[in-house]
Amino acid sequence: MSDLPKVYDNKPCVLELEAGDHWWCACGLSGHQPMCDGSHKGTGLGPKKFTLTEPKKVWLCNCKHTKTPPFCDGSHKTLG
Repeated sequence: MSDLPKVYDNKPCVLELEAGDHWWCACGLSGHQPMCDGSHKGTGLGPKKFTLTEPKKVWLCNCKHTKTPPFCDGSHKTLG
């Protein structure tokens, strides 16, 4: 699957998340973006677990090319 990760969107997803563990989709195939729904099975790309210690507003990467997963670093601006 050399076409992975699949770009889901060219802008980040801004969410207010509760404290606790969260699983960000790294492959771009999830139907529950930007979170993992298990669609990655067999791709070799698993989700990225991240933990928040308090409720927080986050900008999660939707292009799946961030250098700081799961958070947006602006990499979507360099994609063709």
